[in-house]
Amino acid sequence: MKYSVDKNDNYSVLQLEEENLNSLIAPNLKSEFVFLRNEGVQNLIFDLTAVKYVDSSGLSAILTANRLWKDFGTFILTGVEHPSVKKLIEISRLESILSIIPTVEESVEFLTMESIEEELQSDSE
Repeated sequence: MKYSVDKNDNYSVLQLEEENLNSLIAPNLKSEFVFLRNEGVQNLIFDLTAVKYVDSSGLSAILTANRLWKDFGTFILTGVEHPSVKKLIEISRLESILSIIPTVEESVEFLTMESIEEELQSDSE
């Protein structure tokens, strides 16, 4: 599985550098998600820009990551650009479950705003 991880203070970006997110890649991807979560990555941006095809195993890996970060931080799916990937997410009705943001830059902005909101809420309490 080809991928890169860019770690920052407030978030990490995992960019999958494969065209297919399928049953051959999904188990390794799930392991990487667990590793990052156990490493303490609080916010994860998963970039699918290079991905042109996702099967049910790939969706399962994405949902696993979403579940891992549910009560820990924020999981964002970005780079959902290829028509077949978009359609699969729509058919599966996952746009209501997952945080899907168009680009990595917008995802970083979202996390920054989320962090500011949390600070403001804790200051007012």
